[in-house]
Amino acid sequence: MQNAGNNRKLYLITAGCLLFILFFTVFGERGLLRITELNRELAQLEENSAELKAANTRLKEEVMLLNNDRNYLERVAREELGLVKKNEVIYLFTSKKHE
Repeated sequence: MQNAGNNRKLYLITAGCLLFILFFTVFGERGLLRITELNRELAQLEENSAELKAANTRLKEEVMLLNNDRNYLERVAREELGLVKKNEVIYLFTSKKHE
């Protein structure tokens, strides 16, 4: 009988240790849930990085055009800044909605 009680205690201690290890494997600071969360965050950061690199490339190309292409520079000045050449006249038309 005493042997059965010792076996039960050993079983409970072993089960407790396994549950303890399992708990920290899943929920601990370096557990599976945290690793999954970090992988998700890493994927988001990589996506943001790719978007920023693409925007940076576009901006570098625009700077190059502004520095080297006089026609592009003039077009930007006209469209975005509303600049005109000397003796130019600008006509603004308003659209009327048909009733």
